[in-house]
Amino acid sequence: MASQHPHLPLNRPRRLVPGDRMAIVAPSGPLDRDRLATGIRILNSWGLEAVPGEHLLDIHPALGYLAGTDAARAADFQRAWLDPTIAAVICARGGYGVQRMVDLLDWDLLRTAPPKALIGFSDVTVLHEAVATQLGVATLYGPLASATSFIADAATADHLRRTLFDPAATTVLSSPTAAPLVPGTAHGITAGGCAAVLAADRGTPTGRASFAGKILLLEDTNEHPYQLDRIVTQLLRSGGLDGVAGVALGSWAGCGPLERVRELLHDRLAPLGVPVLWELGFGHGPSSLTVPLGLSAVLDADAGTLTFDQPALV
Repeated sequence: MASQHPHLPLNRPRRLVPGDRMAIVAPSGPLDRDRLATGIRILNSWGLEAVPGEHLLDIHPALGYLAGTDAARAADFQRAWLDPTIAAVICARGGYGVQRMVDLLDWDLLRTAPPKALIGFSDVTVLHEAVATQLGVATLYGPLASATSFIADAATADHLRRTLFDPAATTVLSSPTAAPLVPGTAHGITAGGCAAVLAADRGTPTGRASFAGKILLLEDTNEHPYQLDRIVTQLLRSGGLDGVAGVALGSWAGCGPLERVRELLHDRLAPLGVPVLWELGFGHGPSSLTVPLGLSAVLDADAGTLTFDQPALV
């Protein structure tokens, strides 16, 4: 396991430059080819060379909710990470599947490769956690290559582009909806992602023991308020939130009336006694920010900002 101090930033990958090659992998669900083609055109328009994984368009022979076999999905990610000509890896889609392939990765071998940017959200939360705990590398909780937000919302794509190519310009994150759920400021290392996936990752070989000292990112989609209650309660009861420095909440698309979601999250998170920022603007919404994971930042719930101490990429 990577010997990274829990309160120190993780190793940063390098920033991208025109001409870099970016691998596209599908560690979770199967893809819509038209949406993927649009995503590839966007990446190529930035001067990148999008490199599809060998099994990118596979569909599992028996389980149609998976993009190919577990071994094939793992092989595509591992090949991309180890390829010295690949500067970054973007996941094509979420859904479900990373938990089935992540333990097939050879972490000892992956540690021999230099850090590179990993981009994705939703089910990719498991991979973000694994890369943090096993490799000690900071990652980007950002759009998927075939996600509607990436291909249909120019602001989403542009924020990822600027984070990759000009990371010094994206160290302060905010959104029109950002507001204090619990006021205050906190300093810590960012971590987290999709709430349901984080809860399911508890106790696994690649999931961390706790988020102590972390600015925890939480967002989700299509979970009723009572389901969100169960998810956050599991994080609380398992000790995962003991000592957390602060919480930044993202979008809750399809989770019912936002006021009910807000009331629920206040009920569950306010007793932690730490700042909680409502709706920073990342995750499953129609427009989303790219948020670095594994880096030190100041969460200012009153100002509605998450400000990183250094750019996401070197």
